[in-house]
Amino acid sequence: MSAFEFAAPTRLGPALDLLSSCAESGRRTQILAGGTDVIVQMRTSDREPRLLLDVKRLPETRQLSIGSEDIFVGAAIPSAELNENPRLASLLPGLMESADLIGSTQIQGRASIGGNLCNASPAGDTIPALIANSAQCEIAGARGTRQVAAADFVVGVGKSCLKRDELLLGFRVKRPSKGFGDAYLRFIPRTEMDIAVAGVAVSMELDEAGVCRDSRIAIGAVAERCLLVRRAGERLIGTSVEDSDLGKAGAECSASARPISDKRGTAEYRRKIIAVLCRRAGRIAHGRALASLEGAEI
Repeated sequence: MSAFEFAAPTRLGPALDLLSSCAESGRRTQILAGGTDVIVQMRTSDREPRLLLDVKRLPETRQLSIGSEDIFVGAAIPSAELNENPRLASLLPGLMESADLIGSTQIQGRASIGGNLCNASPAGDTIPALIANSAQCEIAGARGTRQVAAADFVVGVGKSCLKRDELLLGFRVKRPSKGFGDAYLRFIPRTEMDIAVAGVAVSMELDEAGVCRDSRIAIGAVAERCLLVRRAGERLIGTSVEDSDLGKAGAECSASARPISDKRGTAEYRRKIIAVLCRRAGRIAHGRALASLEGAEI
């Protein structure tokens, strides 16, 4: 039987000291935010001994603040708790929709956006939404804190930029202004509780005339990690976001995709689907941005 250690500190300092000690001694550590991925991995493919460091009791990872300039969401806040927050749903509907897609209601009582990000799956639903919303990840370690863009946080399949003595505190997103809208859509073979075959997140900001002045589009499950497709967003800037504009953005997503073929879909199929999802998510985000322009509260 494999030997596991468990620690659940209530202060950040001791948690970082423990990570540093394990890194120096060569002991393996794994962060437990929600545990919905970690527990499955321990029971199936990864049974090697380690220290499980539960961060759910750290105040920094449970912090939720909606300020006048930005929004901070702690890495260990369960999705169910976030999904029940009407202000978040109003400000960042696309991001909250992506969190609501992770598992069943019971799973969402444990699963967190921070944990989904750190699991670093190419098909992680919240990752494209974080990237499209220009989220900045706040990381704490022995050398202090640092920020990393969500687009740069995942570096490969199951791999993040975190060093062995670091942990994710949460992420910070600029508070949306009037004329902002975002959306996330994925395609799955089943009606629910499945892994994305392809996913797209779109954010955009319109000026008072309804012209797009900024847009970011991110794709998931069609490369070794979720990708920011800058050229897709640029296709919408300066336009009124017509169907033809969304079609051009979708084509850029297809061109940027690096999918594989497996039993859930061929590479060619994924390239086609990602363009369709881009057009549909873009239309939803545009509708939300227009509603914001017309006076809906932000």
